[in-house]
Amino acid sequence: MKLLTVAAACAAFATLCAAPAFAADPVVVKLAQPIAQPTKFIAGEAVFNCEGDTCTAITPQSQTFTTSACKTIAAKLGPIASYTETKSFDETKLAACNSVAVARSAAGPQMAKQ
Repeated sequence: MKLLTVAAACAAFATLCAAPAFAADPVVVKLAQPIAQPTKFIAGEAVFNCEGDTCTAITPQSQTFTTSACKTIAAKLGPIASYTETKSFDETKLAACNSVAVARSAAGPQMAKQ
């Protein structure tokens, strides 16, 4: 009986350790406007590599395909045309993401006080 318990515990541990090896689909973000220079940053616990009008998170985490992560990207780079993993954000979620980009551009440039 102890052997069965130990075997079950080992199997559970192996499953937890092997989970990162079975990576999720990458998150791909299409920007409304291309960026001038390649950039890299963290959003939703994942590293996004951006070039042109595309940003990709090759190893997404549980928080990567969320509205919060999408808003972070929109705040940094501007409006987002699509946000996709195995499925895509609908128009409502994209509008929520892009509200941050619209608010940022409406505020105008931020000047430092001297």
